[in-house]
Amino acid sequence: MNVRGIVVAGGSGTRFGGPKHSLALGGVELWERGVTALNSAGVSDVVVVGDVPGGLPGGERRRDSVQIGLAALPDDTDWVLIHDAARPLASRSLVERVLDRALLGDVDGVVPAIPLADTIKKIDGELVVSTVERLGLVAVQTPQAFRFGVLKAAHAREDDDATDDAALVERAGGRVVHVMGDPINIKITYPDDLAIARAHMESDPGDD
Repeated sequence: MNVRGIVVAGGSGTRFGGPKHSLALGGVELWERGVTALNSAGVSDVVVVGDVPGGLPGGERRRDSVQIGLAALPDDTDWVLIHDAARPLASRSLVERVLDRALLGDVDGVVPAIPLADTIKKIDGELVVSTVERLGLVAVQTPQAFRFGVLKAAHAREDDDATDDAALVERAGGRVVHVMGDPINIKITYPDDLAIARAHMESDPGDD
């Protein structure tokens, strides 16, 4: 199997207050940590999309950046791992868990997910409308693995936006399953998240 990867390192970082991909964590920029996570699991051919050294120029939306990365990969790619640079604590074991499930060959996509711990409310402005039942709900992370041809076709099928690539594959009728994610694999969205990531690294500096 030819497995390759894409690290998405674009975005304006509006909620963070500026671009995040070049921020350093433990002396290593976030996008580099994303590449290293994929490399550590044996994915050596990784394309980075974003304003970083050697990276491809990103698109207006995340899905546009992923599509740019897909176009840069060889046609003989069987599976592709999509990872956000904003998740710098992805471990080798997490990447391997996603990849191992994908390579069983019976699905079109695999996403890592964790159970929801908080009570979820539906709101309308400031009004709380209802409480959402958590049973059957999970929070999804990256890296996510997809059959290369299926993901390319899903991107080409429609231009509507999506918060992750699994949504596009789902809407195209693809079969996506989940494996256990990692609570440490947080997304750097706000400045405080970077401090939390540093604390996690200090308490457990390993990559497993």
